[in-house]
Amino acid sequence: MNSEIIAIGSELLTPWRQDTNSLYITERLNQLGVSVAFKTIVGDRLKHLVDAVQNAIGRTDIVVIMGGLGPTEDDVTREAAAEALGIGLKRNPDLIAQLYTRAAARRMTMTRNNEKQADLLEGAVVIENPRGTAPGQWLDIVYGKHRKLLMLLPGPPSELKPMFDEGCMPLLREALPQRFIATRVLKAALIGESAADARIAPIYTQYTDVETTILAHLGDIQLNLVCGKPNLALAQARVDSLAGKIEEELEDYIYSSQGESLEQIVLYYLEMRGATLSVAESCTGGMIAERLTKISGSSRSFAGGAVVYSNELKTEFAGVDPKLIERHGAVSREVAAALAQGIRKRCHTTLGAGVTGIAGPSGGSEDKPVGLVYLGLSDGDETEVLERRFGGDRERIRHYASQTALDMVRRRLM
Repeated sequence: MNSEIIAIGSELLTPWRQDTNSLYITERLNQLGVSVAFKTIVGDRLKHLVDAVQNAIGRTDIVVIMGGLGPTEDDVTREAAAEALGIGLKRNPDLIAQLYTRAAARRMTMTRNNEKQADLLEGAVVIENPRGTAPGQWLDIVYGKHRKLLMLLPGPPSELKPMFDEGCMPLLREALPQRFIATRVLKAALIGESAADARIAPIYTQYTDVETTILAHLGDIQLNLVCGKPNLALAQARVDSLAGKIEEELEDYIYSSQGESLEQIVLYYLEMRGATLSVAESCTGGMIAERLTKISGSSRSFAGGAVVYSNELKTEFAGVDPKLIERHGAVSREVAAALAQGIRKRCHTTLGAGVTGIAGPSGGSEDKPVGLVYLGLSDGDETEVLERRFGGDRERIRHYASQTALDMVRRRLM
């Protein structure tokens, strides 16, 4: 079965408010084996809401509507749902009494416009809201020739989340056939989305019962594998089978098979090998260290290092010979190697990494353009240097440099 989530509120169509409820509802629906096919955000206009509900009820089995159940003039979710479904609304006296009792217990005067929160769709079951005034509503109806489940929920997360867990989840479990969703997340570093897809599309297209989604990030792609089956073990076996074949095809581009970040994997390999790392960063300005130290327990393997932006600090902190800088320039293969070797010795670590480059937008030349980065990695016996030319703005270049440096460490430790 598939579903649609409709988030209602004109404020959600501005730059200042974001719908986060749908992420929570999606997670809960997935636990029941229900896929979310559509997410819609609609402002507080009756006609637009009616259209959205009609579209949703026509194309999905389950519709979750969030928001617009309050007492104000722009809270028209109930009216929109009634019009879209062609059913009536009736004011429930028991709910009105509850509203007045609640207000009296708080020594508040309840204005008459609050009574609209007691308007129920024909055939609706009330979902209690002990944390707010607007009750939710549940409808199990036949629309056309098909069974549809419709839920109306308040917008505030503090009300919606417990209401969905305590009120909707039991009703959904009772109404739906048992189904389970298994997922896997694979991550690959420094391979383009199109290049990866060209290699793995012949594989995943053979798994018609597994939904495969490729998401591209800076220097990284994420492969989401999702399969729904009546049996969890069967669903998991299908995604695991596909994941295994993708890993075989992409080989060492794949750094994570359970959704871990690249920095988590680097720290895992360092600890597994009993190794330590230090870094000397110029153009990345501490980004590598920041990414590693975000992970709890990183101090067991990451010793630290230095941001060596000036030539003087390249010499003082990483021991780079000033004559080397003068001869080859601060952005050079030779200086990257010296940074890696020098910081490793200075910090007494197993590995040392050094990065130097031109992040822009100024500072480039014909010989050394913006985006040119040299990355060094040394273990004492061997020093490797990569030359890369990254495109984009300053932040993108810096991120790609940090990603490449971390991947160098991963590959060395593998």
